[in-house]
Amino acid sequence: MNGRAARTGRVGTRRRSGVGHVLVTWTALAVSCALPAAARAEALPEALAKAYQTNPQLNAERARQRATDENVPQALAGYRPQIVASLSAGLQSVRNLLPDNTIQTATLKPWTIGVTVTQTLFNGFRTANSVRVAELQVQSGREALRNVGQGVLLDAVTAYTNVLANQSLVEAQRSNVAFLRETLAVTQRRLNAGDVTPTDTAQAEARLNRGLSDLNAAEVALAISQATYAQVIGNPPSQLRPAEVVDRYLPRSREDSLAMAIREHPAVMAAGFDVDVASTNIRVAEGALLPSANVQGSASRSRDADPTLSTLGTDQASIVANVTAPIYDGGQAASQTRQAKEVAAQSRLVLDQVRNQARTAATSAWVANEGAKIAVSASESEVKAATVALQGVQREAAGGQRTTVDVLNSQADLIQAKARLIGALRDRVIASYTLLSAVGHLDVKTLSLNTPDYLPEVHYHQVRDAWHGLRTPSGQ
Repeated sequence: MNGRAARTGRVGTRRRSGVGHVLVTWTALAVSCALPAAARAEALPEALAKAYQTNPQLNAERARQRATDENVPQALAGYRPQIVASLSAGLQSVRNLLPDNTIQTATLKPWTIGVTVTQTLFNGFRTANSVRVAELQVQSGREALRNVGQGVLLDAVTAYTNVLANQSLVEAQRSNVAFLRETLAVTQRRLNAGDVTPTDTAQAEARLNRGLSDLNAAEVALAISQATYAQVIGNPPSQLRPAEVVDRYLPRSREDSLAMAIREHPAVMAAGFDVDVASTNIRVAEGALLPSANVQGSASRSRDADPTLSTLGTDQASIVANVTAPIYDGGQAASQTRQAKEVAAQSRLVLDQVRNQARTAATSAWVANEGAKIAVSASESEVKAATVALQGVQREAAGGQRTTVDVLNSQADLIQAKARLIGALRDRVIASYTLLSAVGHLDVKTLSLNTPDYLPEVHYHQVRDAWHGLRTPSGQ
């Protein structure tokens, strides 16, 4: 334990900045997590790539976006002709009473076949505005998808670092238990030699049981974090490499963070598109107050073998133009227009709210990231000092100048300092990714992950101008 504590203390004296500094400290604290074969280690970028590919929440959001894409061809259908075919056939029993009081009966088999084509010429610009609404919904949905992707990647970072930190904490607690067992054995020998009292032995035994309890709690926390890792990443964790911070991608100042968050965060951009959607829906509602015009062509053929008729069949063809103008609909269209205006006002207020939330999140993330840097430095210094203090107390105890409880207290201070350092290192990594997410840049492209980027516009262009077909581009 002394050797491991001394090594941890020396690591704390190294003054490195950025990724290298965090990696060195993680490595020192996670000695037991090092791989027998480094090739089997899973790094954080690999875990992020798996989550990006397989996370159910993200894949569900992609499916939602593909469904949103279909709003555009549905709106474009308003420009296209509507064709309806009809066919009717049946049996008809006829019984006619003639003027001479004779009765004539027959069983007829009439049938009619026809086709009708309707083309809208003008509908108060509702089709054009509906297409615009659908396109804006697609853009808003893409930003929402990007926001969900950021959340999934941040969850993956949190799950990864929690496993890594809990593995290091379990190892630290195991080392603590080994130290306490050794201390109890030494105290027992000194009791047998008459150098200490039974009180010292009881104190050492109590601390050992506390250490066992802390080890159990750390193992429970590790099991929980491993289960969360499997849920987010898609597979149970194996051996994990130390996590890197992403300072090289972060803004240089708090002001830059605020500006980027307001301008580029996907939640803000999605809310902006929602304002455009609501504003355009006003024009859609107003279209119901305008006249509409369409042209309808039809052709039909019917046959009727009624012997009393002078014709056995009829062929018809027609083309008709229709113009309608609403006069009064009970106030429905006016109400829908007022409703759309209120929804537009609401969406503008939501945009202001989202911008404020983005500012708060960016400020909080910036402060937390800066604070995490200080916490890591302070925790490293604490571990170094606690290691030196423990070594000094052990030497003084061997010379009779310190009691057993002094050694136990010094060891408790060291293990608590190590736990704080492990937590600070975890928070440092999470804080850097949280800040990257707060400014809207936590994505595959920025992180250069080894996975294809999901491009929602591919599906959009596949279905936008599709006139027919029931199968999706994925073959379903």
